[in-house]
Amino acid sequence: MKLKEFTLIIICTILLSGCSLPGLGGASSETVKITALATSESQIMAHMIRLQIEHDTNEEIKPVIVNNLGSAAIEHNAILNDDAQISATRYTGTDLVGALGLEPITNTKKAEKAVKTGFENKFNQTFFDSYGFENTFAFTVTKETAEKYNLKKVSDLKKHRDKLRVASDATWIKRKGDGYPAFAKAYGFEFENIRTMQIGLVYDALKNKSIDVALGYTTDGRISAYDLVTLEDDRHFFPPYDASPLATNEYLKDNPKAKKSIEKLIGKVSTKKMQELNFKADGKKEEPAIIAEKFLKEHHYFE
Repeated sequence: MKLKEFTLIIICTILLSGCSLPGLGGASSETVKITALATSESQIMAHMIRLQIEHDTNEEIKPVIVNNLGSAAIEHNAILNDDAQISATRYTGTDLVGALGLEPITNTKKAEKAVKTGFENKFNQTFFDSYGFENTFAFTVTKETAEKYNLKKVSDLKKHRDKLRVASDATWIKRKGDGYPAFAKAYGFEFENIRTMQIGLVYDALKNKSIDVALGYTTDGRISAYDLVTLEDDRHFFPPYDASPLATNEYLKDNPKAKKSIEKLIGKVSTKKMQELNFKADGKKEEPAIIAEKFLKEHHYFE
């Protein structure tokens, strides 16, 4: 066999076996798992992180989304057990009283500092700065109901607590710290008629007049789309719920490119913008992945 033919066979064998020679192929992609809750907001932000990392690393890192987790506690345990390395949406108020077991803090900066320090010291995790939006609880009514009962702040509900039909998700009814029992104590009253309902249904229930008051979330796009009114938390009961990404320090140390990608999203999504993005998913039924991609392309992936 001629030397030229033998050399050609060797090269072909190497290529077919999946090996690479300099200039003929790249390294295989590394996988990282990102948790997302079963909310449009969490899924949109998870896809933003995924797409940003893929773009910045030229797909050297291949993120996979662990989707539709049922609660912040499940999400937290997934990170602790190394079933995932990044969380798309963690909220200061939720993790303050949940994962860290601390008392609610109503001052935004103090709450943020306590959560960052707590996660660093207790879990060896980085709780990043906020994306720029806060998704806090808000009692919401139609304009008609607000005018009928002269409702402007949460305290105004006390006078009409026996007439108003109230709905909330089941989690809030049982929560400690910032849930219904603590709310009743802080405001000095309980509702005569309160029921649980999936959070995605409460806004349509308000619109259809099957309930009078809903405990919703401030970033839900249906609040503005349905022209609803949110009542002022005049007792400052609810702690701040600024949304941030989170990741394990071990992963960030080994993957500085991914850390830079996450940091590019900090401070880039306002509460108003998040309302708009959520409504595209919940109101217009667009896919969260498509919404995230359009947003990043509009901003040129924050180059």
